[in-house]
Amino acid sequence: MLPSTPTIPRMLAASAARWPGRDAIVDAGQRISYAELERLALKVAASLVRLGVKPGERVAIWAPNGWQWVAAALGIHCAGAVLVPVNTRMKSQEAAYILSRSQARVLFCVDHFLGVDYPQQLAGLRPESLLEVVSFGAADAAADVMGWDELLFWADDEALGEVQQRMRALSPEDASDILFTSGTTGYPKGVITGHGQNLTGMAIWAEAISLSPDDRYLIVNPFFHAFGYKAGWLAGLMAGATLYPMAVFDTDQALALIEREKITVLPGAPTLFYSLLGADALAATDISSLRATVTGAASVPPALIERMRSELGFEVVLTGYGLTESSGIATLTLPTDSAQTVATRCGRPLPGVEIRIAGEAGAPLPAGEAGEVWIRGFNVMAGYFGDAEATRQTIDADGWLHTGDVGVLDEDGYLAITDRLKDMFIVGGFNVYPAEIERMLAQHPQVAQAAVIGVPDARMGEVGKVYVVPRAGFAPTGDEIVAWCRSRMANYKVPREVEFVANLPVNASGKVLKNVLREQAAA
Repeated sequence: MLPSTPTIPRMLAASAARWPGRDAIVDAGQRISYAELERLALKVAASLVRLGVKPGERVAIWAPNGWQWVAAALGIHCAGAVLVPVNTRMKSQEAAYILSRSQARVLFCVDHFLGVDYPQQLAGLRPESLLEVVSFGAADAAADVMGWDELLFWADDEALGEVQQRMRALSPEDASDILFTSGTTGYPKGVITGHGQNLTGMAIWAEAISLSPDDRYLIVNPFFHAFGYKAGWLAGLMAGATLYPMAVFDTDQALALIEREKITVLPGAPTLFYSLLGADALAATDISSLRATVTGAASVPPALIERMRSELGFEVVLTGYGLTESSGIATLTLPTDSAQTVATRCGRPLPGVEIRIAGEAGAPLPAGEAGEVWIRGFNVMAGYFGDAEATRQTIDADGWLHTGDVGVLDEDGYLAITDRLKDMFIVGGFNVYPAEIERMLAQHPQVAQAAVIGVPDARMGEVGKVYVVPRAGFAPTGDEIVAWCRSRMANYKVPREVEFVANLPVNASGKVLKNVLREQAAA
């Protein structure tokens, strides 16, 4: 079932017309109907028009999951602007880089989250491109921050008329968002995707799990990630489901919510389900409403899939494969697939998507042979924002996206990811790029060299381990290195293990041999 609404604003209008009184979002004691959500989005859009945001300009959101995140994002889309989600785990310099690189005109953020004052984080780092910072809470004149209610006050009939014109002018090919993902250079790159490809991919995803207006969808995956944004609230609103955003996952709170609201859909990384299965409150909680989930982003043991079905009661358990560069999705398993298949395969390509296992010269390899995974289809990004060279290196002249992942296709067309050409590893569902951490560690006054690899972890799937060559005359401790990293980078990027070495293994050209480090770590 492909969408008949080729842009996100038209999708919102269609859903509001079809289910006006149905709850779209339940959050923070509020129940917001589809009609109310559309009205909120249009007011946000009109306010952005009044602030001077033009079609195609970027507007960022730096906040945890919540109803205002969705309303703001939809307002950005209705204004013809481009959404730039910012990872809530990023520190000040990381977030400032995203805002500067994207030339964001407005930033939506929270006042405080997990003890962090978000507006204060940008003190002295606010890029010149930024016209306004809008808090989801109250205004703060001292910090030059506009409040949510103050923003909506700017919406007037003339601006609303301009919004209607912009929505009519939007096409499926227009950019809807730029999600930043780190690259092997260590600097985040902005992945541009369009309205049409996102809606098409999420319509297929929603159909695969039979998402419907009867579903109550608990969204734990963060909205700054494609899993929480695209496969989360975007897919949910397309299907008429009721969304329950969760800002911070808490096992007991999640179980209580499942029982109270009769949650039916709960996707997430494997760590989420291990937490639920290990909870003391599980036995006394009615979770019989649960029916469908999608997991992945890390290795998934077949035993976990079996327990998700038998102990958590999920009838539908799917896994998939995708990258930010492929609109977050490329393959999916089927509801009828065995636990072994779901655990060891990523599924088959979506309709309209091709997967090639490429040999060294790019020629397709036969079933059973490992090579680089290439993707071609409607889901492939338009490119990296402001980086034509990186785009050319990633998407070839024939439209194939070179993923950097190593995989195998079996005789039935199912994909299995077996390794990574790049050094990326996955911590609890989040991609981690060693080059980015190594670039930051190079600034440490006591570090001469650093090399980061991913090592297995029972709970998180993988965690970072850093090999450090100290500078002459210094003897830092592992705890000092970890604390230094924790103050400067998102927590999931922080290495959990530190090993000090006299030198790093290198090849003739001086490149660090990460494979040797992995072998040492495994031994």
